[in-house]
Amino acid sequence: MAEAEAAALSPGARAGGFAVDAGPAPERGRPRRGGPVREGLRGYRLIVAMWIRSTMTYRTSFALTTVGQAAITLLDFVAIFIMFSHVDVLGGFTLPEIALLYGSCSASLGLADLLLGNTDRVGARIRDGSLDTMLVRPVPVLAQVAADRFALRRLGRIGQGLGVMGWALWTLDVDWTAGKVLLVPVMVIAGAAIFGAVMVTGAAFQFVTGDAAEVQNSFTYGGCTMLQYPPTVFAKDLLRGVTFIVPLAFVNWLPALHVLGRPDPLGLPGWVAYLSPLVAFVVFLPASLAWRAGVRSYRSTGS
Repeated sequence: MAEAEAAALSPGARAGGFAVDAGPAPERGRPRRGGPVREGLRGYRLIVAMWIRSTMTYRTSFALTTVGQAAITLLDFVAIFIMFSHVDVLGGFTLPEIALLYGSCSASLGLADLLLGNTDRVGARIRDGSLDTMLVRPVPVLAQVAADRFALRRLGRIGQGLGVMGWALWTLDVDWTAGKVLLVPVMVIAGAAIFGAVMVTGAAFQFVTGDAAEVQNSFTYGGCTMLQYPPTVFAKDLLRGVTFIVPLAFVNWLPALHVLGRPDPLGLPGWVAYLSPLVAFVVFLPASLAWRAGVRSYRSTGS
């Protein structure tokens, strides 16, 4: 598989059945144009295309696993639905309102998991020495780690999350404005970016610990489970922590409260709900710095 990945990064690699023209090779001693970001995106795209071609070779298996993952993740909402067969509200929130929280969080996590979910395997690569092969390739390591074993079946989580959120928005009586309409897709995309920053930070932490995948998952999957429920059921100290320290509240709590016309338990002004994209950008800065520090501190296993 390492040879296949290396072939995907070669100038003659093919993506989606079409040849990818990498253009003429740069002259000796002349730097590549575009910088590391462009090279990283190009390498990520080629590796992802390779895994998608591999996945689509068995289309029936892909369809079954995608539907299966959607059904499994939907069980979380089924549990909430069963709970509401015994109560009318939870923390002052009705079932459609909690469905909005659940669907937006699940879609954001699913999107981040699709694009960056494999970063939790950094610890395993460090232990078995396979990270060394990525360091010698002309592609940023983060792009290779994120695209490694790209699982298209994770679209199932995104689909079921968007489906539940769509049902909630259809059912709720929301006083729609242009800002609220724009806030709904921004909430999902910015939430995915925040989850992605947490994943990159957790991956960087594994350079120190050697294996901290479960710590990373506690902030991503565990954080999403928390965000599926209304903030009114949690203590204010916890709300302050997930707002000002690890800003998971910007994934869906603050934007969803604004869409629903509900006040924030911490008393924050309404315009804070529109800061999710800015928060995502801010949290990615220390995440990228932590990743670079982790790569620089890496020492090969020697095996």
